[in-house]
Formats: sequence, structure tokens, C-alpha cells
Amino acid sequence: MREIVLDTETTGLDSAQGHRVVELGCIELLNRIPTGANFHAYINPERDMPAEAFAVHGLSAEFLRDKPRFAAIADEFLAFIGDAPLVIHNASFDHTFLCAELKRVERAPIARERLVDTLMLARRKHSAGPYSLDALCARYGIDNSRRTKHGALLDAEILAEVYIELVGARQAQLGLAEAISGPLGANGAIIVRERPMPLMPRLSDADRAAHRDFVATLGEAALWLGYKRSEA
Repeated sequence: MREIVLDTETTGLDSAQGHRVVELGCIELLNRIPTGANFHAYINPERDMPAEAFAVHGLSAEFLRDKPRFAAIADEFLAFIGDAPLVIHNASFDHTFLCAELKRVERAPIARERLVDTLMLARRKHSAGPYSLDALCARYGIDNSRRTKHGALLDAEILAEVYIELVGARQAQLGLAEAISGPLGANGAIIVRERPMPLMPRLSDADRAAHRDFVATLGEAALWLGYKRSEA
């Protein structure tokens, strides 16, 4: 199963007031494991950068002035996400901004049913908050020391780790790794070694006789009688 963990940075909180996306970061997961593939872009918002937004992500209008406009990266972004589910923290915020940007370049909006909101997952899994990305990192022991300011790609990388914890995929991966651990052949296949001598049976003749006597007391419909006939 392919999923995309996604985050955005913007010039403000309301796309209806003309605020724009200035950074996009996406991480690809395959069966809940990061593949190393990602999409990242800084975007010229074609407007000023409010001081409040700059304090959050540190992206100035001067820095973004020579970056591509959303129209220039839209097709590459859409090709990367494909039709995969989109894992987003507080998904309605990013979804609204992305749909506004896509509308400006005459592209179809992203269907809401594709969204996997980790904020909602966290609220369902943990009765008590807080539910911010930093708080969830603290809960799960995830290192977010690099997160001195918000950044779309870094936040997507951290969110991927949080998401894996929220859905319990890390424990499943560990269990699978333990199950398949063992000597490997040249092609990566597990080598199954046969015992040179079979183990000695642990049941004595007396044990078998006692079991036959017990089964005889269970009646003609006892399931054990089928096993006795197959052994005969």
C-alpha cells in the first residue's frame, strides 16, 4: 500500500483571504515504511510575507522571490502523490490550501476521502492531549530536535514517524523482522535446515493408552475419533 505523508507552509491561516502555500513537503511510504522518495518545493506566493507567518517558518519574501510559482510545480506534485492516500496532521487546513492552489491553475481538487488526518487518529487513540506534532513526538520518544522552526519536508519526515506509531505499524514491522530472522542464502531466501536426527517422541506408550481410554469416553461424535481413524 502506497501512502504520502504531506505538509505545507503558508503565508497565513486563511486561503479565502488570499494566503498562499510557500512550501510543500511529501514523503512516500510503502506498506508503512519510508521508501526514501520525496517531493519538496519552495514556492513563490506572489505576495508579501506577514511577520506572524515568517516567525513560524522563517521563509521571507526575499528568499521566495526567485522560487517557482505553484503553476510550475503543480504537475510534478500531482504526479508524485498519484492517487495515494494523503497522511496530514490537521488535514483540513492543508487540504483547503492545496485545493485553492489547484483551483488557481485549473486542476481538479483533491478528494476529501483521500485524507488520513493524524490529528483525528491521535484524538481517538489518546483520550488526553495535547495533540500537536511536538507533543506526539514527546509521547513516542521521537527526536524532533532539528525542528527549531516549521519546515514542510522536515515536518513530513517527523509526521511519518508519528503516523507509524499511531497505527501500530512499528510493532508489526518488528514482529515481522523477528519472524523472518535467520540464515539467508545468496538470493535473500531463508535457509531451512533439517535436523540430522529427528527428535525422540516425548509420549510414552502409557500416555497413548491413557489418551485412547479418555477419547473412548467422549461418545461417537467426538472430534478425536476422526484423528484416530486417520492414524489407523
